[in-house]
Amino acid sequence: MIGSYVAVGDSFTEGVGDPGPDGAFVGWADRFAVLLADRRPEGDFQYTNLAVRGKLLDQIVADQVPQAVDLAPDLVSFCAGGNDIIRPGTDPDEVAERFERAVARLTAAAGTVMVTTGFDTRGVPLLKHLRGKIATYNGHVRAIADRYGCPVLDLWSLKSVQDRRAWDSDRLHLSPEGHTRVALRAGQVLGLEVPADPEQPWPPLPPRGTLEVRRDDVHWAREFLVPWIGRRLRGESSGDHVTAKGTLSPDDIKMRIASVA
Repeated sequence: MIGSYVAVGDSFTEGVGDPGPDGAFVGWADRFAVLLADRRPEGDFQYTNLAVRGKLLDQIVADQVPQAVDLAPDLVSFCAGGNDIIRPGTDPDEVAERFERAVARLTAAAGTVMVTTGFDTRGVPLLKHLRGKIATYNGHVRAIADRYGCPVLDLWSLKSVQDRRAWDSDRLHLSPEGHTRVALRAGQVLGLEVPADPEQPWPPLPPRGTLEVRRDDVHWAREFLVPWIGRRLRGESSGDHVTAKGTLSPDDIKMRIASVA
């Protein structure tokens, strides 16, 4: 029975793409925390989300990992390195070495450390050329998990998120439904009974014409790709002025989810 959970990571774990009623993000980790809290007596569960969008592995290790170690929770989810891997010239072998050192610190302090692989990016226009690099990093993550006895939230094998409805309009972050499916898969990884199958088939979609696809691509490039490139050129991060959500009440998370459902 997990009585405390700390989420460590970047935009994926912060929940970008899954906005609550106040504009702040919910995300898979918050939703997963609710699943865990429902198995505890009321008020007997502590949850802290330290994740901040745009953070690189070394920033996560410097800022978030020490906080997670100090909290010494029953469970830590650790998803980091993705923003490093998509940067030109980075070596997935070297990133994995730094990732392993962080896992060693976390496993010495937490009851269980759940690590996360990257998604299969074959359907993501901006990232599909990095598919092999991401797969290499994933192989390292799985090997590290084996060495330290960590459960693996394997997002590469989660086929349901290959559907475009699992992704936000920026095509880089999950939609609310995508985050929900990841939360359900996380529950399965820890052996929980979950309320729905994360691989449940999506309803059929009507066929899309070439003109519609092209129009969507142009809109995406103008609204998301160009600003993303601009931030990279200026050396800016989407998380430069963002603070972590910190300690959250599962009951508050439930209310925020219900208000936008």
